Parts: sequence; C-alpha cells; structure tokens
Amino acid sequence: MMQQILQDMYIEPDLLAELNEEQKQILFYKIREEQVRRWSERERRDPSHAVKKKSIQWLLGSDGEVWVWVMGEAPGDKPFEDIVEELMEERAMKQAQREAQELRQRGEEEIRQTEERRAKELYISLKQEEKRSERDDKEWQEQLRRSKVADEEMKCKARRARDEYKRQSLRAIEKGLVAGLSDLHANYTSQYCLPLPFSPVWIRPPRPNSRESIIRWFEEEQRPRRAGYERSSNTIAAWFHGIISRQESEALLANAAEGCFLVRVSERIWGYTLSYRTTSGFKHFLIDASGDYYSFLGVDQNRHATLADLIDFHKVSWNYRIKSMATFFIFFY
Repeated sequence: MMQQILQDMYIEPDLLAELNEEQKQILFYKIREEQVRRWSERERRDPSHAVKKKSIQWLLGSDGEVWVWVMGEAPGDKPFEDIVEELMEERAMKQAQREAQELRQRGEEEIRQTEERRAKELYISLKQEEKRSERDDKEWQEQLRRSKVADEEMKCKARRARDEYKRQSLRAIEKGLVAGLSDLHANYTSQYCLPLPFSPVWIRPPRPNSRESIIRWFEEEQRPRRAGYERSSNTIAAWFHGIISRQESEALLANAAEGCFLVRVSERIWGYTLSYRTTSGFKHFLIDASGDYYSFLGVDQNRHATLADLIDFHKVSWNYRIKSMATFFIFFY
C-alpha cells in the first residue's frame, strides 16, 4: 500500500482521513523523500537540469520540524456549525434562483421578492430537516445502547464457551487426546460466518467494495494465515473483533483504561485497524495486509509474518497495558 502511494504520489482523501497525525507526518516525510529521490535521478539523467535547480527551504516550526498546516484545524478557521449554516443558505438561494428564472418577465422587483421568500422557506425546511436528523441520531444512540447490552450478553456467553473449551481441552490432554482445529473451524463457520455465493475464481479488487468481499478476503487469504489467533495457540485472540466500525470500536473502548486496545478488520484497505485508548480519546492505526506480511501503514517499516507477531512486538515496544475487550468467536458480529 505504501509503495503504491509513493508511486502515484497521491492518497485518496477518505483514506487520508483514517490516518492520525503521526501517520500523516510520516507519510508526508516519505513522499518528500521520494520527491527528492526522483529529482536526483532526473539530474543524473539530464545534467542540464541541474542548472535549472532552485534552492528550496522548508518553513520550520518552533520544534525545529517542518511546519504543516491542516485545513480546518488551524486557529481562525470557521467552526463546523458556521460552515453548515453557510452551505444551507447557499443551497437555498441557488434553488430559489433556479425557480425564479420562470418569472423573469414579471419584473425585477417581483423576482427579487420571490427569491427572498423562497430562500427563507427552503432555509426553514432545511433547519427542520436538521432537527429531524438530530432526532434520528438520538434513536440511533438508543439502538447503539441496546446493541452494547446485547454485546455484553454475547461476551458472557462467549467467555463461558471459551472456559468450557479450555476445560474440555485439558481433559482431552489428560486422556492423551487433543481436540483438532478442524472441529473448531467447523463450529465457528456454522454459527458465525456469513454464506458466500460459490465462485471458482475470485479476483481481489484494488480496494474493498463491499462487506461480502471483505469477508471473502478474510476467509480465503487471512484465515489460512491464522489472522486473529494467538501466536502460540489455537485460541482466538482476545483483542480481535472482526468487522466493526470506528464508532463501535470507540464505544467498546469508551469505559476502558488508558492503554487498552482492540484490532478490527478495516473497511478502507485490505488490512486491519488497531484502535487504541489514550488519556484524552482514541487513536486508530491502519495495518497493511495487502501483501505477504503485516505492517503499520506510514508509522514504521517493520514487517511481520503474522498479525499476532505484529501485535506482540508492539505490545512490548510501546509498553501497552493489556485488558481483554474482545468477545470469543464473533468475527463478523
């Protein structure tokens, strides 16, 4: 994924929005290095180009690093509410102007009055629509609350199932019998996996285009690589949550202590997202799994053979405090 971004020298806005500030800065440095490399290569191929080279000096901040301005976050930028108000007024006026074109022959004064009256009507309509959206949001919050309650019940059931599985495994070991992983997969598939239409050949698209394609990618490419399992056992990792949204991950971590984290399947790239609880909020790190290795997108270039290797490596290097936040056997809940 990083190589593709450096090759195109472009990153899509929605993907850029998923990166946190640290990832954005590192991605900026990587793009800058690639620009310098291309410039130097061009000089070697065309010596006359060196004569045209101009001196470039980057503006530095008080910390000595390159100064970067993010639109919408700098002092003096308009608040989001003001921008929404202006957009609604602009939309209302444009629609009123279109409707008023049919009345041009009635005189400029009548047209002006019609435009103003229609603009006010449309503005009031948009305000009412905004209020309805707020009511819908409250209903969604209530649904989310009920979903969290259902999640807690599912966690309790999953925890009991996990404990029972461990007890049965210990009994089997004592008797000289070890439960096969195939039974574990059969049980999981029959209860929690969504059915996929049969297709002899599946070609992965450049980016995920549906939930079904993400599930198929996980089933056919990631599960054989034991993504989501503990590194040294046949147990689903407590930190793995499957396909859940950014909002759902933050809701799960809302009451957790600083340092708690979970890993979810990304809906933006072929990979995962590590959601991390900080003192002041949350951070989300994209994990690139489009190749035959796992690595954080833009943060570092350490490559790991498995997802569990990456998590264990950074739990030590970042000194994360671990607390189980995941449920057992609910990849796509």
